Amino acid sequence: MNDMGTHCVPGHPRFMNQLSCGLEVISLGGEWLTAAANINMFTYEIAPVFILMEQVTMRHMRKIIGYKQGDSIMAPGGSVSNLYACMAARHKMFPDYKEKGLRHLSGQLVMFTSVHSHYSLKGAAATMGLGTDNLILVPVDAKGRMIPAELDRLIEEQKSKGNTPFFVCATSGTTVMGAFDPLNPIADICEKHKLWFHVDAAWGGGVLLSKNTKHKMAGVERSRSITWNPHKLMGVLLQCSTVHFQEDGLLISCNSMCADYLFQQDKPYDVTYDTGDKVIQCGRHNDIFKFWLLWRSKGDSGFEKHIDHLFDMTAYLVEKLKANNDKFELLNDEPECTNVCFWYVPYRLRTMKAGPERHKLLGEVQPILKGRMMTAGSLMIGYQPLDEHPNFFRNIISSQAVCRDDIDFMIVELDRLGYDL
Repeated sequence: MNDMGTHCVPGHPRFMNQLSCGLEVISLGGEWLTAAANINMFTYEIAPVFILMEQVTMRHMRKIIGYKQGDSIMAPGGSVSNLYACMAARHKMFPDYKEKGLRHLSGQLVMFTSVHSHYSLKGAAATMGLGTDNLILVPVDAKGRMIPAELDRLIEEQKSKGNTPFFVCATSGTTVMGAFDPLNPIADICEKHKLWFHVDAAWGGGVLLSKNTKHKMAGVERSRSITWNPHKLMGVLLQCSTVHFQEDGLLISCNSMCADYLFQQDKPYDVTYDTGDKVIQCGRHNDIFKFWLLWRSKGDSGFEKHIDHLFDMTAYLVEKLKANNDKFELLNDEPECTNVCFWYVPYRLRTMKAGPERHKLLGEVQPILKGRMMTAGSLMIGYQPLDEHPNFFRNIISSQAVCRDDIDFMIVELDRLGYDL
């Protein structure tokens, strides 16, 4: 237990390794009470209060998104939320598929998403039987945003091959660079080709809570579904993922199997409150109470301040990295989310001429520095390659506890650990 406390501290403000960082005490209290209740969320009769909490909270989220009506459900992670959106899209456009299966379709179904989107879209293509080759990856610009003209071109290309496009996923907050795809132009293309428009805002959805950042998702109300994970930018304890739909009744139509030993239709209450038949899981963990309790504590204004603080700290970090440009090189000096991507430059490479060899050496340095970071236990930042770029650090600020002192410490500590590499 002592070792775990020393080396595994995602609640610490200097843990900036993942999209879900920090520790909200109110949410923690909700999680403890949830564990004590030990309630399954599949029917209203056994979880009436929690079902109502979920209904109220999901309705409020849909209002923030801009949906005038619709339906929502909490799912075990953003990957499953994205899968539910893909399944609902296929069901809406090809309702006979549920009973008749793949052979009922006249052509190969294809989906589209950006080359920087989350890997869960590939997982959905495989799980649904489309095959990963039929998830078409759309090129991105220098900031990691989907290029709408390329999407339009690829849709036309697939049609010319006799395939059947049906689903487009835009990303609001890509995993590595934090890029926001341009939603209005993508919505225009989806309307032109009559395709389902989904937004994966698992990471970036929290920007909708602040008037200073919601412009990043302009056009989201034109989507037909959206994934939004409160356990990321909003700081709710893991796990807490939601998926929302413009159309009410689609989830139950797509996923219902009418098990009469659970979902009897003659119960003495409105059976639309039985949520278990809306999803493929049956049993559902109670992920709402810790979320509802935190929102009741903060309110909309508190969450707006929370989001603004994260972006203020991100701006401060970028400022500090630029001020120390002999030691750090930014991949993107104007990040769209709280992802800050950079290389640490050790002393021996600071005077080396820029070029492929130096770039290669920088990529080799970052994993070694990460190892030293883990051994010291003083800091945690993730790294990865991307496209033609060798390994670089991706610093995430999603904990409200992060302050300027933590960022100042990070700048000094990285140089202390990596100076001699």
